[in-house]
Amino acid sequence: MRYLLLTTYDGTCFSGWQRQPGKRTVQSVMEEAAREIFGSDVRLTASGRTDAGVHALGQVVGLDVATGIPPEKLSFCFNRLLPPDVKVRESAVAPEGLDPSRSVKQKTYLYRAYHSPCEQPLFGRFAARLSAEPDLFRMREAGKLLLGEHDFAAFRSAGFSSKTSVRTILSLTVEAAEREWGKEYSVSVTGNGFLYNMVRILAGELFAVGCGKEERISRALETGARSELAKTMPPCGLVLMKVDYGVPVFGAKER
Repeated sequence: MRYLLLTTYDGTCFSGWQRQPGKRTVQSVMEEAAREIFGSDVRLTASGRTDAGVHALGQVVGLDVATGIPPEKLSFCFNRLLPPDVKVRESAVAPEGLDPSRSVKQKTYLYRAYHSPCEQPLFGRFAARLSAEPDLFRMREAGKLLLGEHDFAAFRSAGFSSKTSVRTILSLTVEAAEREWGKEYSVSVTGNGFLYNMVRILAGELFAVGCGKEERISRALETGARSELAKTMPPCGLVLMKVDYGVPVFGAKER
């Protein structure tokens, strides 16, 4: 039987999702818990890999196992054994034929940043600090250029390749909120898939344009040149918010 775990984690002290020798990863920690629950090694498969320092609110993790534990109780079993920085929000039986990775229809990521006279210890763990206040209008206008299907070759880190760099951005919003200590900014983006570091590069370019940089998105999409765009934003501001399979998977907690 295939089960799905709606998983959340603070990625600060993890070397990403994927198991790596000698490193603390989300996969390794969760598989250690699974071994204790089921009494044997169980392979966990995520909807996709997150990098070191990247967080998740709605990562979906699948496992194939024979167990008498009710599906809705699996989350409780895992949470008894998992450390404070990773927890299972909900557990369920996977719809027939659903593959945790290959069946994904779209994902939503959120990138958060802030501007403040000084670093904010209570917020900076989950957001990048900006050196200036960006102009929201400029960011939103630049963001419109990214909507739809494009070849996003310029929006991936050098040295990493995939079968195709064509992706579709379904929605992109830029928001800001006043805080007692300064201003918080967020870029939310939903797409049918993302290249390696694509959201962090995308966010970096939007913030740079908002802070006065000449808009080079159109040129980057045309040429595929990474050099046209601003620096990659730090991983601390990125959160995998939601994974959509096109069919109901979890209940109210997912929504």
